[in-house]
Amino acid sequence: MPYLVKAKHRAAAASAPIPVDHSHPRACIIGAGSSGIAAAKALHMAGVPFDCFEQGSAIGGNWLLDNPNGQSACYETLEINTSCPRMAFSDFPMPDDYPAYARHDQVHAYFERYVDHFGFRPKITFDTKVTEVTREARGGWIVRTQGPGGDRVREYDAVLVANGHHWNPRWPEPAYPGLFDGEQIHAHDYRSAEQLEGRNVVVVGAGNSAMDIAVEASRCAGDVNLSIRRGQWVMRKWLLGRPADQIALPGWVPWWATALRLRVGALTSGGLARYGLPKPPHTPGQSHPVQSDRIRERIAAGRVTVRPGIDRVDGDNVVFTDGTRVAADLIVWATGYRVTFPFLDPALVEASGNELPLWKRTMHPDLPGLYFIGLLQPIGAVMPLAEAQSAWVAELLTGTYAAPSDAEVRAMMTREHERAKRRFYSSPRHTMEVDFDRFLWDLTRERKRGRARAVRHAPRTDQGAPLTASTNS
Repeated sequence: MPYLVKAKHRAAAASAPIPVDHSHPRACIIGAGSSGIAAAKALHMAGVPFDCFEQGSAIGGNWLLDNPNGQSACYETLEINTSCPRMAFSDFPMPDDYPAYARHDQVHAYFERYVDHFGFRPKITFDTKVTEVTREARGGWIVRTQGPGGDRVREYDAVLVANGHHWNPRWPEPAYPGLFDGEQIHAHDYRSAEQLEGRNVVVVGAGNSAMDIAVEASRCAGDVNLSIRRGQWVMRKWLLGRPADQIALPGWVPWWATALRLRVGALTSGGLARYGLPKPPHTPGQSHPVQSDRIRERIAAGRVTVRPGIDRVDGDNVVFTDGTRVAADLIVWATGYRVTFPFLDPALVEASGNELPLWKRTMHPDLPGLYFIGLLQPIGAVMPLAEAQSAWVAELLTGTYAAPSDAEVRAMMTREHERAKRRFYSSPRHTMEVDFDRFLWDLTRERKRGRARAVRHAPRTDQGAPLTASTNS
């Protein structure tokens, strides 16, 4: 069945401390955003000793407006593009009184409840930045941090990287010719309509943030132009009277069925060619879905004008590739993000062009003990996938999961990476793309196989019963 979290799935609250088994490998989690708290909860419930470092003073990552860590891209009108039952963690449904698509403040409040429900807040060390992660000669990891107590160095058996991938803005390279007299900001620095009010705005991009900012500008700005270089399919959030993403398919169905579902959704939503948007040169299943219920009406009302890509800037004008020009005093670049890990040596890990092949978007056989949580771009929400990745890593650390051979891992990793490259058109935004339900189904199967391998490979007692990994540690 498709992933849908309901009230009956709610787990009991942690009513007593969960003992830590110090025979398990010691782990470090970097970040306490949505992926970091999923990782912390998984390790906490499994009794794995760990530290979680968050450079700000609060949890929530991108979902906290003006997050003290300075990394959040959240803005006042932000709401989720995945409906609540499809975004919630598997054992903690969102409140019944939430709308189908929750606001950012509701999502952040949900995360706060999640942390307290499972009782792992004391495991998070706030106002502490991870400055460097290096490999130890014996195979572990050395983590350097800066915090209120000064600089510290700690050793860990495992590091879970959950620093997110929507915090390092990607600007156009090379920069467009000419000099612009007005202000330029990246969508990462957009917070509210106050930044747009009364101004002549050019929004550059065709993703969800670009659509949201253009719609908001249409209500308060002067002239609003939306520059789109490549056409995209823009889905509506509601279909047949219900959240569109809840019309989903089980994870075991082949990809062509999912692609067909996306195509039906795109065609039902209606094309945007008649609104002046370029026709997408790809099918709906070949790109990350863009969702907006309002952009069509704002274009139809004449409050947003669609333009092609930018050719150059010229003083207080922006000139487009079709030769037209508009007066502008603000350009908002909604041009995506770079995937970077400032605490890792690029010689060890570097996502050149946002490309970092990983087995099930989690681990690389050349980097034992280093795990990436939430480093994916799903057709759906990141949170349940980060939760599944974290539970998988917890099983590996406690010995209840055993991986296949190195050769098998490398072969699977290569197949997964090449398959994703074939499914989606070549772009930095698609290097981490996965199908939400398929990913969960596939990872569930691998975890089941790995638990069976762990039982088969476990040493046996004199009575012939297999020992658990923790007993044998």
